Amino acid sequence: MTTKNDILSPKILLAGATGYLGGYVLTELIRQQFPTRVIARNTSKLKNLPESVEVLQARITHPDSLIDCCDSVDTVISTVGITRQKDGLTYMDVDFQANMNLLEEAKKSGVRKFIYVSVLNGEQMRQLKICEAKERFVEELKKSGLDYTVIRPNGFFSDMSEFFSMAQKGRIFLFGNGELKANPIHGEDLAQLVVKAISGNETEIKAGGPETLSQKQIAAIAFEVAGKIQKITFIPDWIRRRVLGLIKTFTGSKTYGPIEFFMTVMAKEMIAPEYGSHTLKAFYQELKEKMK
Repeated sequence: MTTKNDILSPKILLAGATGYLGGYVLTELIRQQFPTRVIARNTSKLKNLPESVEVLQARITHPDSLIDCCDSVDTVISTVGITRQKDGLTYMDVDFQANMNLLEEAKKSGVRKFIYVSVLNGEQMRQLKICEAKERFVEELKKSGLDYTVIRPNGFFSDMSEFFSMAQKGRIFLFGNGELKANPIHGEDLAQLVVKAISGNETEIKAGGPETLSQKQIAAIAFEVAGKIQKITFIPDWIRRRVLGLIKTFTGSKTYGPIEFFMTVMAKEMIAPEYGSHTLKAFYQELKEKMK
């Protein structure tokens, strides 16, 4: 039966709703009353949803489970990707092939638009396994014939939790001189940009948070919230490169991949246009409250 919402708003298919960003995107879609279909392997993680949300149990890495998942869908949003390899899956299995499975269904069903969340400067970091997989999918998306938007965040607040963890232990380790800058973005702020892209015409959106800070400034905020005296150890960049080489030699891809990405990004300026209102200090204060 066609509902009023079906007439007023296009149906959205969201993949990755149980992840960090995907959860915020789902909340924003619900807030804006978009009829939404969610793909999830573990549907028990999606509870107390309104009637406007349809949950489809499927594994995006298994194309047979996705058959007809995009029927009556106007826009596909994918936040699918792995930050820590598990279940024997690689970045190419998930960040590339799983999204390709979804793209093929979208094309078959005549979907209008596909929104994909990649990473800032991903095209410049294709030597990293995770970026190679993401950028290979971006290339296929651009050739798909669908309208598309590639969202490129420069890092999430959740990625910055390691600074707070180190501050609580009394010492933060930084590569180089700590002057490299970034403006990571909160998931809620980025979700608003993702949903806005449904009706937008931009093919690429670079997104960062409202504060551009050096690594030393981020460390200072972490120490302040943790209530600790500032103690920072600066690690020469040649040591970072040497450590990366050793880890690659003596560990498997499951261990090396995430460390490779983190240590590479920490040695680059990751500045994107500023959006949103959430501050890193408030995020660290929330972390502190949760740990009590």
